[in-house]
Amino acid sequence: MYEHLEKWGVSKKIIEAMNKIDRKLFVPENLQNYAYEDIPLTIGFGQTITAPHMVGIMCQELELTEGDKVLEIGTGSGYNAAVMSLLVGNSGHIYTIERIEELHKLAKERFEKLNLTNITAILGDGKDGLKEFAPFNKIVFTCYSRKVPEKLLEQLADNGVMLIPIGNEYLQVLKKIRKINGKINEENLLNVRFVPLI
Repeated sequence: MYEHLEKWGVSKKIIEAMNKIDRKLFVPENLQNYAYEDIPLTIGFGQTITAPHMVGIMCQELELTEGDKVLEIGTGSGYNAAVMSLLVGNSGHIYTIERIEELHKLAKERFEKLNLTNITAILGDGKDGLKEFAPFNKIVFTCYSRKVPEKLLEQLADNGVMLIPIGNEYLQVLKKIRKINGKINEENLLNVRFVPLI
């Protein structure tokens, strides 16, 4: 279904994971006819489920591997975490934080329904990260920030990768940040549109 993502440089392994996780389970009932369209969809509370091509690109740029410990800021519908959970395998783990209780509860139910046992969903404020589970091999933001939160850079493991949209409500750039021997390298990937980190 998502084979067209190869043109975005998305690997077969990621496309396979996206084909396994049914996006229809993650969108509101009234929008299920659009579940497989390559567009973001509203999930209520001013939040959206990311367009599939962006999920694919972000998984690709995160360089997810078996056994990775990943922190996701902004669970939203839970779709992104579900796809990532297949890519890190049983030896890996996804920690995902959501501040809107209703979305957090729905995502948790979906993870249980799909028997995704390597995801820990947490209700809380993502901008502080999760110090108690740090360091993380990968950190991904599904919302934009005006600047890179210092606290989260501290929670990124050495040789780790962070993906974060930086900008304002009109213009954001997806940044790929790599920590090498404690030094931070930043790379601008592409222009994106995400909801704000609050």
